[in-house]
Order: sequence, then C-alpha cells, then structure tokens
Amino acid sequence: MKYIDHAPIFMLYGGKDEWSGPDRVHCETIASRSRLHNWHIRPHRHSGLYQILYLRRGRAIVCLDEARHAIAGSAVVEVPQAFVHGFEFDEDCAGYVVTIAYPLLTRLARLLGPQAAPPAQPVIHALDRGNDGSELRDAFTHLNAQYLSRETFRDARIEAWLTLVYARLRSLSPGGEPGPARARSLDHYTRFAERLEAGYAAHHDVAWYADQLSMSAAHLNVITRTHAGKSPLQLIHERLALEAGRSLVYTSMTIGEISDVLGFSEPAHFTRFFRKAAGESPRAFRQRAWDPGRTTPPDQAPGSSAGAFPASGRA
Repeated sequence: MKYIDHAPIFMLYGGKDEWSGPDRVHCETIASRSRLHNWHIRPHRHSGLYQILYLRRGRAIVCLDEARHAIAGSAVVEVPQAFVHGFEFDEDCAGYVVTIAYPLLTRLARLLGPQAAPPAQPVIHALDRGNDGSELRDAFTHLNAQYLSRETFRDARIEAWLTLVYARLRSLSPGGEPGPARARSLDHYTRFAERLEAGYAAHHDVAWYADQLSMSAAHLNVITRTHAGKSPLQLIHERLALEAGRSLVYTSMTIGEISDVLGFSEPAHFTRFFRKAAGESPRAFRQRAWDPGRTTPPDQAPGSSAGAFPASGRA
C-alpha cells in the first residue's frame, strides 16, 4: 500500500481541472492521451467518475492498486471511482476510454434494472471474437463518433450507444477478473455521493449528510478528502454548480426558473453562487456555451440527458 494513498486524483488524466463544464460522459481514443505520456498512464484515481477502457488491439499492463494484469485485445477494463489504476500500453494499441459521471451511470443502471448495478470493484473482461467482441467494438466506435460529432440530438445518440455498451458489459458472464476489495471508507464515500445526488437541490449542510451516514462531520470530512481530495462542502457546491451549468446549457429555462428549481431563495443568490463557482455569471456561461447567434439550446435540450458540451476538443 505504498503509493495508493498518494495517487493523484484527476478528473481526466493529466490535470485536475480538465472537466470543468457540465459534462457527464467523455470518450476518446487510447492513443489520443497515452501518446502524450509515452504510452504510460501512471497510477491515479478519479472522484465521482466510472471509467471503461476498451482495448481493441494490442497488449497492455493494467495496474489496479498494487496488482498488475496483462491484457490483450479484445478486452475491457471497468474501474469504479476512487480505485487507483494505471496503464502501460504497447505503441500499437488501439481502442477507446469512456469516462462516465456517476449521476449518469446510476440513471442508466436504474433504467436497465437491478442486475445492472455497477461493479463495486474493478473488473477485467477478456472478449472472444464472437458476438460480444464485435458488438462492443461497433458500439464503442459509434459512441466515439457521436461524441466527436455536432449532429442534431447528439447527446441522445451518445446516451443510446453508451446504454448499449453498459448493457452488454452487464450481460457478460461474471467471469471477469476482479480487482482489489473495496475499503469500508470507500463504501461510506459512495453512500455520501448517493445522498448528495438525491438531495443537492435541498441545500443540506455537511452536518445533515453526516447524520444521514451516522457519523460525525469531522469523520465525513476525512472520508471525502481521502477519496475525492475535497471537503464535503466543496463536493456539495460542485454538485449544485454542475446541475446549474447543465440547466444553463441544455434547457431554455430562465435564470430565475433555474434558481427556483435548484432551491435558491432568489435569482441574485443563485447568480452570486454561480459566479463564485464558475468564475463568470450564469448569462455569460450560457452565451459562451451556445453557438454564436443560437436562439435555442443545443438539441432542444429539455429532453437531453447525456450532458456533453458540443464538441470543443476538450473534456
């Protein structure tokens, strides 16, 4: 357990602030990021994100906490939040990395039913050349293509292919190679995240969440700093700001309506909160996110759910 407690926490590998918008899914090729790091992704972890690596071709070493696993295409690695993981790729590796925010992952799991709950620990799937391998290859390829596109209903198309990927992974026989067992403190962190997801608009304070988890606020602070590198209050504010950003980008609600939906007593309070969180006013954030001259949100957003910005070249 030498490096696990000191592994950096990234939104996406390479920096802590790369995923600052209201995105809930990110998709890229293995080469696009690994090539920048000499095909070696050092051990790190993510907070609030579930990662799926699809290796279509080539060989790689997967580091899960202190264990090392050799894989070869075609294979899939699933890594829940807070688990330390890293990769050493051969230079001919091809495939995709999909990163999903837990609110979207949880919704997909509920949509698919009780058997679709995300694994509590990392899993490695070795795929055969039959239907599983070919169907997943096609689904990942289409998912990446939609992520890079600017087509109408882009976010809905992304979610459709993501749902197919996730459903296929959950339907595979449970013969995957499991990673390390989940620590008790990580279970506490997951329970906190679930309660935060259900109650962020109620503006509960840290003491309320601690009471729900039958622990002190100080203990909850230790848990969130261990697994997310942030205080509970920071995570509460980030979740509220995330939903605010999504509402600004993907709905036609007025700023006053968004303020009401998110539980603020008046729009001025919401505006001050958002400016502090995002560094700009809600109006400026919306104008920057929408294309110049656009009069309606992307994809007529009231039905939107995948939550990715129009393609901009960054996560």
